Amino acid sequence: MTKRVRAKYKIDRRMGENIWGRPKSPVNVRSYAPGQHGQLRKSKLSDFGLQIRAKQKLKGYYANINERQFKNIFKEAVRIKGDTSENIIGLLESRLDAFVYRAKFVPTVFAARQFINHGHIKVNGKRVNIPSFRLKTGDVVEIKEKSKNLEIVLNGQESSERDIPEYIECDTKKLTAKLIRIPKFDEVPYPVQMEPNLVVEFYSRN
Repeated sequence: MTKRVRAKYKIDRRMGENIWGRPKSPVNVRSYAPGQHGQLRKSKLSDFGLQIRAKQKLKGYYANINERQFKNIFKEAVRIKGDTSENIIGLLESRLDAFVYRAKFVPTVFAARQFINHGHIKVNGKRVNIPSFRLKTGDVVEIKEKSKNLEIVLNGQESSERDIPEYIECDTKKLTAKLIRIPKFDEVPYPVQMEPNLVVEFYSRN
């Protein structure tokens, strides 16, 4: 098992949920936290504990975004007109790594980050190697021609774990995808319940 796979499973076990809906997640077999006393940790969480948990789960889903980046996303969501919790989801889903994952160019969001870092992705015809790059409505993302036959791409295309959401227009033959619109929270196909409202509450009290 690779270090990245272990990290993903650790997040699942800590949350007690299969947050990516993956068939090999350890919580499909054992839904309690890791460790000798994992089954004894089911005490009721405080409001603050629920807020922290919601933040960790959302951060973890997007390949464990670091705290500084995640807090900056919250600050940007506050500045944007409209509902802050909706804005957080829109900002997360417009990240290039999330988009590459949603378009099924690769099998996992962790793989998407690495794939972008290695220079396999173009945005509007130009190579972009920054996973946190912010996409705009109408942007077209594609896999470089030389990278289209990589095993990781084939694995992503064949994955039956998720469908491409309606806010992404994808050409599976050319391996290009277009962001049709910034999605609303209820459009995003999360396998588990996300609570961005609790994330807002967490940062609003700090």
